[in-house]
Amino acid sequence: MGNTSFTLTLVVALFAGMLLAIELGHRVGRRSQQLDLEGAHSGTGTVEGAVFALLGLLVAFTFAGAATRFDGRRQLIVEEANDIGTAYLRIDLLPADARAPLRALFRRYVDTRLAAYQQPTIEEAYAKLAEVAALQDQMWSQATAGCQAAAPQPCAILLLPALNAMFDIVTTRTAATMMHPPAVIFGMLCGVGVLCAFLAGYSLEPGKRRKWSHSVTFALVIALTVWVILDMEYPRLGFIRVDTFDRVLKDVRAGMDR
Repeated sequence: MGNTSFTLTLVVALFAGMLLAIELGHRVGRRSQQLDLEGAHSGTGTVEGAVFALLGLLVAFTFAGAATRFDGRRQLIVEEANDIGTAYLRIDLLPADARAPLRALFRRYVDTRLAAYQQPTIEEAYAKLAEVAALQDQMWSQATAGCQAAAPQPCAILLLPALNAMFDIVTTRTAATMMHPPAVIFGMLCGVGVLCAFLAGYSLEPGKRRKWSHSVTFALVIALTVWVILDMEYPRLGFIRVDTFDRVLKDVRAGMDR
């Protein structure tokens, strides 16, 4: 099952679970009233306030974290584009006969980097990353050989650090795609949401006709919020994506053909 299908299934299950919890909570509360239990609803306000506050904290924490990581991934794309552009310009420091082969490798490298994030599966993406690593070895070998043949000081000081920065950002971006909160955080978020739904249903007035629009709105808002959080956490697999920022890398690649 793909990430989009899994996310939608989870959100629908959470929405249905919260509606069911509201109904169950309402029935438990009405049953307590029918049994004439003294103080059946007394003291529940404090519990409800604490649990709803916890839900708000979890939503704020996970939403803010997902938004921060989403923005960070976009910034890393721009940083990689800058690193590649800088290293490509410094190829001019090499002898004339060493420039063309290295520039050809750069073009292949950028094409492979773009393709790595356009693969439909994680396995295919990692296969492309393996190609990237092989190209890095070739580029480094050619660059060091060219620097030895050229005036070594300016070439070694300017070109090689630029290449190193260009290679390092690949590791940084790959690690960024794996930075997510522990699964227990999302499990707790969903669990507390269902618990809040139960408490909301329990606190409804047993003798009054319920307004299902309020219950549906509450469950829908929480479910949609969880969906947005999960979608931002995986911006290459869902509806909220960072693909538009790949345009920066594509522009760098287009400039290599001029």
